[in-house]
Amino acid sequence: MSDGSRRWLLFAAMCVIWGVPYLLIRVAVRDLDPSVLVFARTAIGALLLVPLAAVRGELRPVLARWRPLLVFAAVEIAIPWLLLSSAERRLSSSFSGLMIAAVPLVGAAITRERLGSWSVGGLILGLGGVVALLGLDAHGTSAVGVVEIAGVVLGYAVGPILLSRHLRGLPALGVIAASLALTAAVYAPVAALTLPGAFPPAKVVGSVLTLAVVCTAVAFVLFFALIAEVGPVRATVITYVNPAVAAALGVSILGERFTTGMGVGFVLILVGSVLAARTRTATPRQRSASTSAAVGNEG
Repeated sequence: MSDGSRRWLLFAAMCVIWGVPYLLIRVAVRDLDPSVLVFARTAIGALLLVPLAAVRGELRPVLARWRPLLVFAAVEIAIPWLLLSSAERRLSSSFSGLMIAAVPLVGAAITRERLGSWSVGGLILGLGGVVALLGLDAHGTSAVGVVEIAGVVLGYAVGPILLSRHLRGLPALGVIAASLALTAAVYAPVAALTLPGAFPPAKVVGSVLTLAVVCTAVAFVLFFALIAEVGPVRATVITYVNPAVAAALGVSILGERFTTGMGVGFVLILVGSVLAARTRTATPRQRSASTSAAVGNEG
């Protein structure tokens, strides 16, 4: 396989893989408590990634910075994944995926001290997209679910900032593996108290396994391979494709309704995010933050 074919294959795989979780979560939470789903996903993911990180010697330096690691794990994984799972009990997977598209927009707003005209215009445009997404089809939309998704967006936007400022220079696989293990340990006792009374249906079990193995463990390995092939900045382009994949899967497989507000809102958020994140020359810190931002949009 040529280098070009490998790059396109990795890119296409990541665009799809990180667009799938919203569909799988929607299916799983019909029979599982959100805490059980988060535990299962992180525990299985940790069982696969921790040994790999350990063999590569990428855990020891990460554990040496355990304080910021704990905060990162909470902000990036433990809290957002619970909120997302809970929100998808009330909201469609397509709507949830499109709301997550606002992560780069919020991240740009948080990290920019001096905003240029393009960035300001992008933020305004993106805000208009959020208003369109929520306002054009407000009837039947759960306010609690929207607030939970807003918490997910905030966590996914803040997590990369913590990663680039306090865990910078550490092996990415080690950070993710340790974060998954820590989250699983925290949720284990909670999940034990909320286990379903009967063994869940096969489609739920399949959704959980796919989430943990493909959309978590395999996805991160492929994502880091993509970064090695095309660089961190180009790799983040997948974050603009994932929500569209999530919406397409929700509509085609689950029969969810795709509304005018969702279409208009997504386009405005997408364009606004691109403009808001625009830089003339990316510094090493900005490139690091861009890579982290993609990690914070996996669903």
